[in-house]
Amino acid sequence: MCDETVWQPQKLDLDSVADIRIAACGARSSLAAIAEEIIAAAPRRFAIAGHSMGGRVALEVIRRIQDRVTGLALLDTGYQPLPPGATGERETAARFALLEKARREGMRAMGRQWLQGMVHPERLSDAILIDRILDMIERKSPELFEAQIRALLARPDATPVMSAIRCPTLVLCGREDSWSPPRRHEEMSALIPGSTLAVVPDCGHMSTLEQPVAVNGALRRWLDRLRSVDFASGVR
Repeated sequence: MCDETVWQPQKLDLDSVADIRIAACGARSSLAAIAEEIIAAAPRRFAIAGHSMGGRVALEVIRRIQDRVTGLALLDTGYQPLPPGATGERETAARFALLEKARREGMRAMGRQWLQGMVHPERLSDAILIDRILDMIERKSPELFEAQIRALLARPDATPVMSAIRCPTLVLCGREDSWSPPRRHEEMSALIPGSTLAVVPDCGHMSTLEQPVAVNGALRRWLDRLRSVDFASGVR
């Protein structure tokens, strides 16, 4: 349900040090299809950052064209497939319950319920932040929401992809992210050779909007690392 709004603080702060392009995609019912859409529009060589579902898409891009990707940043995301048995059934039921609420009461009403576990509890009273996220969700449709739900439920296991990554990688999450918790990101960082782990304090799942200064700092250091690697290898 996210769009360029999620990345605006980063684009404004980092636009002077990188050619930032925010992918306008997601109207697909598989992560593979979204990845292929990004690849079709991407330059010959590029770095990619993905937040939440976008992180899983970024891993699918890596799965397909790792030789073209110069750097990877994974924010508040995951890598494992839908769990088997009761755990997977509960996730499926919860996602489709939100979809039903969106159809019955509207996208904004669904967004209010979804947000309860997505931002730091103390930020739920931050009207500017909450309205910004709800406005973004309200611009979407239940049909788009359903396509993204189906894409996430059919998510592939990215474990083999992660162990093969060789480009500079940042793994970042909010310390209070209850949806994609720090322990999962610790696992991801351990799987990716040479990766950097950053855990942002006082921050939930929507890290790019909740704590933009901290996230921008981590991304700037990641971009600096990419430039130093390119310089050392003679790549321009």
